[in-house]
Amino acid sequence: MQRTTLEQWRMFRAVVTAGGFNQAALQVHKSQSSVHHAVGKLEESLGVKLFEVSGRKAVLTEAGELLLRRGEYLLEEADRIEAVAQSLSSGVEPELRIAVDGAFPQKIVFQTLEKVSALYPQVHFDIIDTVLSGSNELIQDGDADIALSPFPMDTNLNEELCLLEFVAVAHPHHALHQLGKTLTYEDLKSYRQIIVRDSATQNKTSAGWLGAEQRWTVSNMRASIELVQSGMGYAWLPFPAISDALASGQLKRLSLKEGATRSASFYMNYKDKDHIGPAAREFMGELRLITLDMPTSGE
Repeated sequence: MQRTTLEQWRMFRAVVTAGGFNQAALQVHKSQSSVHHAVGKLEESLGVKLFEVSGRKAVLTEAGELLLRRGEYLLEEADRIEAVAQSLSSGVEPELRIAVDGAFPQKIVFQTLEKVSALYPQVHFDIIDTVLSGSNELIQDGDADIALSPFPMDTNLNEELCLLEFVAVAHPHHALHQLGKTLTYEDLKSYRQIIVRDSATQNKTSAGWLGAEQRWTVSNMRASIELVQSGMGYAWLPFPAISDALASGQLKRLSLKEGATRSASFYMNYKDKDHIGPAAREFMGELRLITLDMPTSGE
């Protein structure tokens, strides 16, 4: 049976943070005797001494220091529980799950999250990295609320956000750059291609040209970029993710006769617009605003 109360732990913390019983009483708007009584009852229930009196100061004992750390965690957790309950009572969802394809610009996602979290600080944002069909599968399985994906949902609950360019690149010293000519797909076949695996568990999709005799498959876009930058192969990579590497000379565009660049639309998908909470609506609205000036397939 629980023998201590949150109020007692709050009084204990107040004495420490305020620097004494008198100061704590002023801080928590209680009488000094009430603070003394709460801390005394806490010591009695725990069976340990929390403070030693040194002159006019109350100094934490070794046990008090240890229990203060545990008590602070307890109080923080209680505050979180109350905040979640308040969010639920006000109609704000306690959690927002967003599945983000690895090719979608991370900077845009982070900018959106920064603005939305300032309005809804108590909402827990769960950002899930996906590839190709993975985002939509999470929506369909009920494991995500919003998906940023290169494929629209079959249910038409989707909005095109932008058109992204994918660029064929390799390390500047890669053998393909040393051929000294405009490249064809036939030239690419003899060299290692880096591709990213679809994260979906069912109905996996392949994207782009996969004609190389030697292929390395990785599970995320970051690994693909790092391998190409290390000279391990070539790939079609999203321009926003490699623009700095191209500008600094870490990567170089392949001089392809055709297919040097490709474009793919990215969509914001959701399962049921009528059953998403205020934080999700704010996220969707902010994302629309941030991507407003980006090109789309209709332009």
